[in-house]
Amino acid sequence: MLRGLEIRDMLIIDRLELTFQPGLNVLTGETGAGKSILLDALGFVLGWRGRAELVRSGAAQGEVVAWFDLPPGHAAREILREAGLPEDDELILRRVNTADGRKTGWVNDRRTSGDVLRALSDVLVELHGQHDDRGLLNPRGHRQMLDAFAGIDLQPVRGAWNALGAARKELAGAEAALAAVREEEDFLRHAVAELDKLDPQPGEEAVLDARRRAMQGAERIRDDVARALNVMGLEGAEGLLGDAMRWLEGAADRAEGTLERALAALNRVFIELGEAQQGVEQCLEALDFNPVELEEVEERLFAIRGLARKHGVLPDELGTYANNLRQRLAALDGGERQIGVLRDRLAQAQAAYDAAAAALTETRRAAAKRLDQAMAAELAPLKMERAVFTTEVAAAEPGPEGVDAVAFTVATNPGAPAGPLNKIASGGELSRFLLALKVCLTRDSSGLTMIFDEIDRGVGGATADAVGRRLQALSGDAQVLVVTHSPQVAALGAHHWRVEKRVTDGMTTSTVVPLSPEERVDEIARMVAGDRITDAAREAARALLRA
Repeated sequence: MLRGLEIRDMLIIDRLELTFQPGLNVLTGETGAGKSILLDALGFVLGWRGRAELVRSGAAQGEVVAWFDLPPGHAAREILREAGLPEDDELILRRVNTADGRKTGWVNDRRTSGDVLRALSDVLVELHGQHDDRGLLNPRGHRQMLDAFAGIDLQPVRGAWNALGAARKELAGAEAALAAVREEEDFLRHAVAELDKLDPQPGEEAVLDARRRAMQGAERIRDDVARALNVMGLEGAEGLLGDAMRWLEGAADRAEGTLERALAALNRVFIELGEAQQGVEQCLEALDFNPVELEEVEERLFAIRGLARKHGVLPDELGTYANNLRQRLAALDGGERQIGVLRDRLAQAQAAYDAAAAALTETRRAAAKRLDQAMAAELAPLKMERAVFTTEVAAAEPGPEGVDAVAFTVATNPGAPAGPLNKIASGGELSRFLLALKVCLTRDSSGLTMIFDEIDRGVGGATADAVGRRLQALSGDAQVLVVTHSPQVAALGAHHWRVEKRVTDGMTTSTVVPLSPEERVDEIARMVAGDRITDAAREAARALLRA
């Protein structure tokens, strides 16, 4: 319950403090006195988006404070816990708007965001403004109203719709990928066959290139190495040294030992020469190659390099490139199987969505009947007992909130055709339909402060009295605040305030005055007679208050 509201330097309000009571609270005043400013201020502290400039001219900042009773188990307590804010039996909301447009909010002296304030407002206050019937006239909002009445949880259908969308997207992506692969199927199969036939290995190009260069170099040096080996052999150095060795050994006995050193040196020369011959022979063996091998090496080397150029990769990357092509072929070969799996998955998702949507439709149809019955019960006390309110549930395009279109239709007189509210109902009838619908929608909402802004416009006399009495009955279970121009409604209030506009020192300000019983008589008399209050008007006001 809203206990109080304090406003400082907002619009044309200098400073104002109001203390509200349980039951039916009425605010009256002449047009333009500032009644809507009170609602703007309350909306501001609750985080609603409204006027851009709220700070009173000449003030550095404006401030609004609202405090509520918060009984145990109130829905606001859970919001406070989730936001990490302190909870108590009293909830104090405070919000400041600086002249440069910055807005700052507090909950129980802890700074918080506008989102938290708006979340709290959803469970604290229900506002029915002068133009709420526009929402009633808009069929796009009727389904939401019916769902709110039925307390429907849309998450199962939304989850099934999201799963269906994901399945459709996955299938479409797989089909697009398969189509793209099919367009290059011939190329892929030819390229993979070509790569598989050649089977290039990592590092093979470098090995082949080195082998080719070695064989090409061998052709140029082998003849020289062979000639060198011949010179060192028996026909050359080895033979000559052998002759010299025999000659010197034959002369050694007569040389008196003078050839011993020479003979020893020659022995060493023979050893070194043998090693040299062995090394040259090994070189010749290494240089010995088959010309056919050179041709084969060159052919494979050129094939690897040509294939690398063809596919725009490095020779050592041909193996990886081939694997990628094989994977794409595998995707093609296995694509049909995958498409089949995804189609089955889509069918399952479609079936799950259809089942969830069908269950939702049944729930809505049942709720529509209950709402129509509840509306009939509410319309009777509002002097519309012959009006018929019907909630129509028809098929619509599937979406995240089901496959239903909901529309409210009315027939205001027996035998008259039903039709949309904006074509059938008059202004006064719209107000009463709105009041009845709002009562039905908030019947199970405990702890709400219900605010009606000129809900009685367009009606008068007995009909206005009927609206007032319905508001009075509603206030028995909830706190109700009503901004009204109807004397019949004002007379039924348990607490009455008058909104006044004053001009002091050239400055216009708005204030709210609680009315004593006699002041209340004069205010209701003004509402009956206008600016000139007569004794007859006062007597009429007293009669309304006694009724």
